[in-house]
Amino acid sequence: MRIFDPHIHMTSRTTDDYARMHAAGVRAVVEPAFWLGQPRTGVGSFTDYFDALVGWERFRAGQFGIRHHCALALNPKEANDPRCAGVLDVLPRYLAKDGVVAVGEVGFDSQTADEEKAFRRQLDMAAEHGLPVLVHTPHRDKAAGTRRTLELVARSGIPPERVLVDHLNETTVAMVDDSGCTLGFSIYPDTKMDARRMVRILAERGLERVVVNSAADWGHSDPLSTARTGEAMLAAGFTEADAERVLWDNPVEFFARSGRLLLDEAVPDEGATFAGNSLLRGARPEPGEG
Repeated sequence: MRIFDPHIHMTSRTTDDYARMHAAGVRAVVEPAFWLGQPRTGVGSFTDYFDALVGWERFRAGQFGIRHHCALALNPKEANDPRCAGVLDVLPRYLAKDGVVAVGEVGFDSQTADEEKAFRRQLDMAAEHGLPVLVHTPHRDKAAGTRRTLELVARSGIPPERVLVDHLNETTVAMVDDSGCTLGFSIYPDTKMDARRMVRILAERGLERVVVNSAADWGHSDPLSTARTGEAMLAAGFTEADAERVLWDNPVEFFARSGRLLLDEAVPDEGATFAGNSLLRGARPEPGEG
């Protein structure tokens, strides 16, 4: 079963995670720009991060047979910090780079005026660069935040099929479905969705326009939750073709709208040898030498 994880933060994961993901069937990922875990203190911190996403992380993933793409943006949480406002001025030059397949994560966190201002501006950038949009829905007051998200998307003029609204749950499925946007679900312990609930939604709603991701990051998360969802689908009576539609075909269809997907088989580094869930590595470049 091929898996495309359309939302995972590999900057916060280890090389062992890449090896385990490849063994589980993951062959491509999208890494959206997100919060560092503590406040960034200036624009330079973002540009270093963006450079790593379009360069080093892409190289690192390729050594493990996984195609790495990214989505870049000023994320909603940091849109409230005036020290970060200048990121919106440098972002356009990054949106033109290879491997950037969307603008994201954008959207709402605390649903402030500053967040909405940054969201609107980045929707405009997505339209200007012809890129899809990856939207973060808030963890608090999710229904209201999602409703406002859909209003702003509609006003932007971006076709709904070019917008993926992520971190959905049972309270927000219907409104996003009605909008025509792609529905994103994060299988993430404790705070988002689990595989059992995801399978129930798929059984009730159907498979079209649905993507499933791990959203794995610094926190308590699982980079194999996409594979575990596929296993849960099979156990519930879905076919392997059904599981691959959700885990591969649908995210490929969405991000292919960028015109920048690279889905030919990545070849692992000759100095890397897979051994179960561990990786025995030969000499490899230091960051910045690739």
